[in-house]
Amino acid sequence: MPLNSKVMTAIEQLNYRVTVGDVAVQSGLDLQVAQQALMALASEAGGHLQVTETGEVAYLFSPNFRTILQAKFFKLRLLNLWQRIWGVLFYLIRISFGILLIASICIIAIAILLIVLATVFKDSDNSDNGGSSNSGGFSGFPIAWMFSDWFYFFSPSPYGTPRTPASFSSKASQHSSMNFLEAVFSFLFGEGNPNQNLEERRWQLVGQTLRYNQGAVIPEQVAPFLDGVDAGQTIDDAMLPVLLRFNGQPEVSPEGEIVYYFPELQTSVGSSQTAPRVPFLQEAAWRFSSASSGQVMAAMGLGGVNLVGALALGRLLSDSAGLGGFLGFVQAIYPVLLVYGLGFLAIPLGRHFWNQWQNQRIGDRNQRRERLAQQFAQSKAQLQAKLGFARQFAKATRVDDLDLVYTTETDLLDQEAKNQAAIDAEWQRRIDRSGH
Repeated sequence: MPLNSKVMTAIEQLNYRVTVGDVAVQSGLDLQVAQQALMALASEAGGHLQVTETGEVAYLFSPNFRTILQAKFFKLRLLNLWQRIWGVLFYLIRISFGILLIASICIIAIAILLIVLATVFKDSDNSDNGGSSNSGGFSGFPIAWMFSDWFYFFSPSPYGTPRTPASFSSKASQHSSMNFLEAVFSFLFGEGNPNQNLEERRWQLVGQTLRYNQGAVIPEQVAPFLDGVDAGQTIDDAMLPVLLRFNGQPEVSPEGEIVYYFPELQTSVGSSQTAPRVPFLQEAAWRFSSASSGQVMAAMGLGGVNLVGALALGRLLSDSAGLGGFLGFVQAIYPVLLVYGLGFLAIPLGRHFWNQWQNQRIGDRNQRRERLAQQFAQSKAQLQAKLGFARQFAKATRVDDLDLVYTTETDLLDQEAKNQAAIDAEWQRRIDRSGH
C-alpha cells in the first residue's frame, strides 16, 4: 500500500504517538484509510504498537521516521528531489510570462522603428537620387545602437546585481511580496483555487466536533460544516457521509429523535480535546491577483501597449513585401505576437467575470452554513433533551503509558517481568502503610 503523506504530517503534528481516531481527526481521512495507512507506515518505518488493558491500540513512531523511510525507499528520495526541482521550474514558468511580455514589446517596438526609418531613408534616397532607390534602404543605417542598451539591460551590473524588469515596476509594488515578473503571471492567471483543501478542512472540523463532544453528537452540531442542508437534503441525510467516514452509529431516543455516536473517535492519546477553531466551514473568495494594485495597473498598461503595438505593426507589415533579416523573422512570428497580445488582456478579463460568478456561489454556501450555526446556537435550549440523550453515549478514553499491557518496543518477557516488578512494588507499599 502506498504511504500516505497526510498521515505522516498528522503523526508529526501529534508528537509521534497516535491512535487511528487521532489521525482521522487531524488529517480528515476516512477511518479505514487512516488505519490501513498507519499499519503500513508502522511496518515500513519501524513503528510500535501499544495495547492497553481495555484493548485500545496506539501507534508510536520515531521522530526521524521520514529519514528511515527515505533511506529505505529510493522512490521517496526521487520524489523529494523532484519537489525541489519543480519549485525552481515553476518559478521560472511564473517569471517567463513577464519576460515574454517585455520581449514582445521590444520586438514590436524595434520592428516598427526599423520599418519607419527604412521608409524615411527610402524617401530620402529617392529625393537625393532623383527617384532612384537604394536596394533595401538599410545600407547606411547604424542598427547596433538600438540593441546595445537592451543587452546591457539584461546583463549583470558592474556591482553584481542583475538588471531585471522588476526594478522598473511601480512604487506600489514595494507593498507586494512578489516582483514585477511574478506579478505578470498573477495578473494573467491569479493564484489558483483558494479552496483547494476544502474537503480536508471540512473533515478536520467535523472530526474536531465529534472528538470535542466525546464521540456523540446531534446532527445540528455538525450541519454547519456540511453542504446540502437547506438545499434539498434533510439534516439527517447530510449526516450519512459522516457516518461512513468515521464509522458512526445512529441511535433513536424515546421521543423519536436521532443522535449519532462514533466509538472509534472516543479513544485518544491526547490529554484534552479542543473545540473547532471556527463555528462553521467558510470558503475563501477567489482573488483576482495577489499582486499590488500598482503592479496590476503596470501589467495592464504594458499589455495595452503590447496589443496596440501589435496592431500597428500588422498594418505596417501588410504594406511591406519581401522583408528579410530581422523584419522577415518578425513577419513570420507576427501571428504569435498578435495572439499573445490579445490573450494577455482577454484571459484576465474572462477570469474577472468567472471569479465574480464563483464568489457569488461561495457567498451563498457560506451564508447557508453560517445560518445553520446561528440556528443551533439560538435553539440550544429547545435541544437540551436531544443533547442529553446524546451525552449518554459520550465517552473519552485516553491511552496512557500506565495502562499498557503490551508494546512492540520491548520483548514480551521483559514486559512481563517489568509488570510483575510493578505489582510487587505496589504490594510492598501497601504492606508498609499497613505496618504504620
